[in-house]
Amino acid sequence: MLVVAFDLDMTLIDSAPGVAGTLKALMAELDVQIPVDDVTAHIGPPLHHLLGPYVPAAQMGGAIDRFRELYVDHAIEAVGALDGAVESIAAVRRHGGRVIVVTGKYEPNAVRHVEHLALDVDLVTGLVFGAGKADVLVREGASILVGDHVHDVEGARAAGITSVSVLTGGCSEEELVAAGTDVVLADLTVFPAWLDAHLDTSDYPLAPVGA
Repeated sequence: MLVVAFDLDMTLIDSAPGVAGTLKALMAELDVQIPVDDVTAHIGPPLHHLLGPYVPAAQMGGAIDRFRELYVDHAIEAVGALDGAVESIAAVRRHGGRVIVVTGKYEPNAVRHVEHLALDVDLVTGLVFGAGKADVLVREGASILVGDHVHDVEGARAAGITSVSVLTGGCSEEELVAAGTDVVLADLTVFPAWLDAHLDTSDYPLAPVGA
């Protein structure tokens, strides 16, 4: 069976407004200064990487826990699906495929996004990042990973599957190509057509339209 994996932040959803709101609430509580625009421009790496330059090490564990708590109130309602996300999932379904989400985000909050936006996915796995995504991809039989970050490319390469990159996150086309991605798309609006063409040259049988 065709299995397509998607990253979540800045691939399926525009999480920048939610992250920004959560960071502002966290700053008020911790009395620290975090350059919100800079951090939200580089969404993708784990929280401790993003917060590391601004939050003292002794406070980091508590800050991450509190960020995840605040996130529920400041991010779920504020975040929408990116253009083409719903249609891309539907394209996989038209080919009889499964859809999984593999994300570095705290899994309960990732599930909240998926449920709030009614995204038609079969599995959400959180707290997996970079090459660490490979175990899930291999276990679930994924053949394609769609992401926006060079670390998503690392995950696909580690799993030995096709890496599809979109330019809706913080990485440039040059960075993604240098990381070894197989395909760069402007955004998910063109993914359905790419998938149709890709499967026309693959061994996956196509399900009848509407099946």
